[in-house]
Amino acid sequence: MYKNIFSFSILLFAFSACFGQEEWILKTDKDNIKTYSRKVADSKINAVKIESVFEAGLSQFVSVILDVGSYDQWVYNSRRTRLLKQVSPAELYYYSEVIFPWPTANRDFVSHIVVRQNQGSKMINIEATNVMGMVPVNPSLVRIARSVGNWSVIALSKEKIKVVYELQVDPGGDLPAWLINPFASKGLVETFKKLRSQLKKPAYQYATLPFINN
Repeated sequence: MYKNIFSFSILLFAFSACFGQEEWILKTDKDNIKTYSRKVADSKINAVKIESVFEAGLSQFVSVILDVGSYDQWVYNSRRTRLLKQVSPAELYYYSEVIFPWPTANRDFVSHIVVRQNQGSKMINIEATNVMGMVPVNPSLVRIARSVGNWSVIALSKEKIKVVYELQVDPGGDLPAWLINPFASKGLVETFKKLRSQLKKPAYQYATLPFINN
């Protein structure tokens, strides 16, 4: 049942800060998906990284990430998500609850997503940081107070991209590091597998976004 613990790990998108000085250590390399881990100063929870190549265009990928209402279809153990505020086509806030195994309480958080693109290289950076105070705390849930993540998306061709995702998150509560850290890669891999299928859906396959240079 502990595989559920890492459902939260893919729901938070993008933050460009460095997570620590340790080197990334390769944990798994299978099915065109690589996962890494590294220690973080002053934290018992390791940072995680996952990378893969997808048959998709840039707008296609960004459209999936910005469609927060669809996360329950592909993000590992997402229970519910809802849009809180659409600041612009490339910026939003959303709320999410993720499933944790009984008797551990589910977690929830609010995330701020911002999409930016380098017009020269076309590389896309999708940053996400958790935000406190936008939604009242539910006493039956544990509010995630710290999470930072980053999607880096590189166009290899018009229909092929390389995606690298990094995350540092503390789920709070009394979950020990020895339980959390070994399972992080598995949760990320399952999400990336479903993301590959999600990208092929007609709603995204031919998407175009005015703020993305394909």
